[in-house]
Amino acid sequence: MILNNEPMHKHCSLRAGGTVDNFFIPATIKVLSDFLKDNQQPILMVGLGSNLLVRDTGFKGTAIKLTHLNQLKYKNHAIHTGAGTTLAKLSRFCDSHSLNGAEFLSAIPGNVGGALAMNAGAFESEIWSAVKSVTTINHLGEIFTRDKSEFDIAYRCVVPHQPNEIFIGANLQFFQTEKQYNIKALLKKRNDAQPIGLPNCGSVFKNPQGHYAAKLIEDSNLKGVCIGGACVSDKHANFIINQNNATATEIENLIQHIQQTVQSKFNIDLEVELIIE
Repeated sequence: MILNNEPMHKHCSLRAGGTVDNFFIPATIKVLSDFLKDNQQPILMVGLGSNLLVRDTGFKGTAIKLTHLNQLKYKNHAIHTGAGTTLAKLSRFCDSHSLNGAEFLSAIPGNVGGALAMNAGAFESEIWSAVKSVTTINHLGEIFTRDKSEFDIAYRCVVPHQPNEIFIGANLQFFQTEKQYNIKALLKKRNDAQPIGLPNCGSVFKNPQGHYAAKLIEDSNLKGVCIGGACVSDKHANFIINQNNATATEIENLIQHIQQTVQSKFNIDLEVELIIE
């Protein structure tokens, strides 16, 4: 399915942003491959839209959402998952097969493809710690199986040795003998600490080494500060909420204001975790 001039506020959890020329939801990997073989436009991977902001000027190209690549299989103590599988669904699947160590994924609003692209994590755990291999597709529609060693992996950062490839699946193994967390308790902890129910993109900034971004922002007296309809959450300072029909420009301006204020007060540069296109 291809939609034209699609408003991205419908697909991003911040509920803000401009349009994309084309919005493509492939039904299968073959459909995706055939599309990429003929495509001449820039590509934007949407993931679940929980870590993405498209500027008000829009994106000149095709946004791709892998909703239908959500298969889950368990065989030989390993899980194969499509990139479109939500992390909450993956966590529940692991729990149903008595596989421990995936509980933290239930607290991350995203899908497998997006999580692989940024090494998503929560509660001191990261998704790439469970990766055996991944399946990718390049901009020519060619499909590859890549070993974990073919990527440089760091905190909220994944650099592939082969550029211009998209994650379409992964093989995962979880080795913990006991549950790391109770999922219900973990979700309660998240809900108590974060502005759940208000449009947001999760953590806006990466934690600088030796610091917590939220504390730096709070100590800069920025909680509750707004630019237009975009506000720093009173509940968690590393969250920006769309409180009153914020534009993408207002959100980006607030991000820059936070960075400038923290830099001026602490001489620390906050790096944005949110993808802005």
